[in-house]
Amino acid sequence: MKRTRRVFSSEFKAKVALEALREVQTLAELATKYEVHPNMITSWKKTLLEGAGGCFDTKRGPDPNNQELLDRLYKQIGQMQVENDWLKKKLGP
Repeated sequence: MKRTRRVFSSEFKAKVALEALREVQTLAELATKYEVHPNMITSWKKTLLEGAGGCFDTKRGPDPNNQELLDRLYKQIGQMQVENDWLKKKLGP
C-alpha cells in the first residue's frame, strides 16, 4: 500500500520554524511534537531565515505611480486657477 505524501500549510511551516528558532525545545522534541522529520524542520527554519529580510523590504513614502498622478492633478489645478483669474478679469466687478 502506497503512503500518500503529506502537504503542510505555510502557516504550519512558519509556526514550526519559529518554534525551532526560539530553541526552547530541541529539533527532536519538535519533530515528535509535530510528527515531522527533523530535516524538514531544519529546511523550514532555513527558508524562514532566508526570506525574513523580505518582510522589511517595503519602503515607506510616496508611491512613484502616485507621484505621476499628483503631478498631473497639480498641473490641472494650476491651469484652472489661471483660467479662473482670466475670467474674473474679463467679466469685471
